[in-house]
Amino acid sequence: METDSRLTGLECRACCTTVGCGTAVGTCPTCGHTLFAVYETAGWDARPWWHDLPRRAATLWRYRELLPVQSMEKIATLGEGFTPLLDLGEVADAPGVQVSAKDDGAMPTGSFKARGMAVAVSRAWELGLRELFVPSAGNAGTALAAYAARAGLTARVYVPERTPDPIKRAIRSYGAELVEVPGTIREAGETARAAEKTRGSFDMSTLREPYRVEGKKTMGFEVVEQSGPEGLPDAILYPTGGGTGLVGMAKAFRELRSVGLLERTPRLYAVQPEGCAPVVRALAEGAPKVTPWATPSTIAPGLLVPAPFASERILEAVRESRGGGVVVSDREIVGAVRDLAVRHGVSASPEAAAPYAALPKLVRDGAVRSGERVLLYLTGTGLVYSLDELERALPS
Repeated sequence: METDSRLTGLECRACCTTVGCGTAVGTCPTCGHTLFAVYETAGWDARPWWHDLPRRAATLWRYRELLPVQSMEKIATLGEGFTPLLDLGEVADAPGVQVSAKDDGAMPTGSFKARGMAVAVSRAWELGLRELFVPSAGNAGTALAAYAARAGLTARVYVPERTPDPIKRAIRSYGAELVEVPGTIREAGETARAAEKTRGSFDMSTLREPYRVEGKKTMGFEVVEQSGPEGLPDAILYPTGGGTGLVGMAKAFRELRSVGLLERTPRLYAVQPEGCAPVVRALAEGAPKVTPWATPSTIAPGLLVPAPFASERILEAVRESRGGGVVVSDREIVGAVRDLAVRHGVSASPEAAAPYAALPKLVRDGAVRSGERVLLYLTGTGLVYSLDELERALPS
């Protein structure tokens, strides 16, 4: 069976190069920037498609016409997507603001990374790839390991040595090869690409292949569908490491607007720890791309990304939405992990808790106003973390 995907090719937003989508490709062959999937929507009346979605299975594959996989038989799925949208009501430190949370900790592998890897691995399988690798701070590696196993592919994951042990065990449990590297995700990436150069394997790194962002854009599709036209958030606060989620949501909103299904888009806010905030710094300085963070440090491993690839696209996504950036301290992150659990019954990883910590700051600065609707994107579960250990890791 065919998926009825409307995929027509790939394009580079940096140099306007177009590439066919019939074979596996990584970055733009002309300039080395990210390639993005393009869909044929001219003349397509998308309203019947949108209204039919509630009849489909509650997974991200309900949006298959705007996803790249062509064959239903090549979808490697674990039931990912359509995670809960939780009403948190009015938060004490954000008076008058209606707060909700999208909880991707409910994903099969415990984080939003399942979205990108489900789509990217399925497409890799469809294109005939057999060996995949990724440098990861943890969650992307877990997701690649799981979905590669589902598709019967080989996976190797390169992680920083400081990655939490439960995540390392999870990666190994799915049968993937785990390689530990001193340093941050930057060093893990350099080591991975050097080691894999002659192996014929395919790089599944953030924004270095075209299809993880397609899985991530389902975050935006779901927010719009679950919120409804009257409940669409005014702002979305997103914990930013590699930044693919911001790029993906911006792409989703752009595509929905192009087919007449969305009139306005939420403002996007990048949330980063004060010990590693290259995106927020670039936003504040009006820079076209980030400069590497010299001495990165944070208790949130997924946010320890000193120089995200294709940062131009991340900054573009935030600026086009009229959003911004905000930094939070590690102490504030740990407090947010605690408050989300105790006050709201929500388990959140340090990365996922960062938007909750950022909300009061945006209210105080006037970026978020009383009466607005704000969505906190919770990217992963906190069940693999010990709150006591997080607190002990804080500087005295």
